[in-house]
Amino acid sequence: MRIVTRPDFDGIVCAVIIMEAYGRELPVIWLEPSQIQNNSADIQTGDIMANLPFDKRCSVWFDHHVSNSMNRDVEGAFRIAPSAAGVAYQYYKEHGKMTRNFDRLIQETDIIDAAMLSMDQVLYPENYPFILLSMTVKNRDASDLDYWNRLVSLLRKKNIDEILKETDVKERCNKVINENKSYVDILKQYTKINGNISVTDFRDLERAPSGNRFLIYSLFPECVASVKIRYDDHDKNTVLVSIGRSIFNDGFNINIGMLLAKYGGGGHAGAGGCSMDASEAQKNIDEILEIMVSSILPPLTMSKVP
Repeated sequence: MRIVTRPDFDGIVCAVIIMEAYGRELPVIWLEPSQIQNNSADIQTGDIMANLPFDKRCSVWFDHHVSNSMNRDVEGAFRIAPSAAGVAYQYYKEHGKMTRNFDRLIQETDIIDAAMLSMDQVLYPENYPFILLSMTVKNRDASDLDYWNRLVSLLRKKNIDEILKETDVKERCNKVINENKSYVDILKQYTKINGNISVTDFRDLERAPSGNRFLIYSLFPECVASVKIRYDDHDKNTVLVSIGRSIFNDGFNINIGMLLAKYGGGGHAGAGGCSMDASEAQKNIDEILEIMVSSILPPLTMSKVP
């Protein structure tokens, strides 16, 4: 029996909930959705999948993404919800398998994964412990695997104040705070506005910078959605595209998860991502932007942000 989940904060909390439900340590396999979608993942009978697209080889599945579905009955639960961890938690509570109260952790995970954030939380995440902790989870480097597993263990055993005092966690939190400060200028330099869509393209950089993914909405409040483009850190033949609906400016009604599903990706109604072959990426990006912009107002010429 293994837990198979995604290396983001929701996935980490999924692992916490599933281990608690079974009352023991379980090995965690960390995968990206694209590995399920392109059939490159080794999913086995007995696997408990969470926060990932469905794979018929698994035995239990939990998810909440609008672009995902399953084609046969399987143990677990699927519903559109703020987090996959919340779906799993409710399921195991209803089945009498949760002996500890994780209501606070699930509430915070819902807020983070569904981007239900205030402007203050976006600008000053260091004042919000769970939000800051979530920003230390980056799914860009498999060398972080030990850290992901460590967070699972810490969240099962300690409260948030104790976790933030851990030396390695504290170091990563401080690094995030410094990254966020420099990320503001980087976003301004590499972002253009197309209609009222912000388009941040990091393909000119050897490695795309890390930073608060919600800052874009505070910097360009007139925009109703954002697009971020970068190369995969380990494969310049792959382009990664992330799209989000502004959390501060209503007016973008396209279902992003379903839009990106047409290009091999997926996600929520309000946010999603996909990977593309570099040879086809620009054509696909142009099509996506045309759909996004034309659904709001007539296309405008791209202009660099001052």
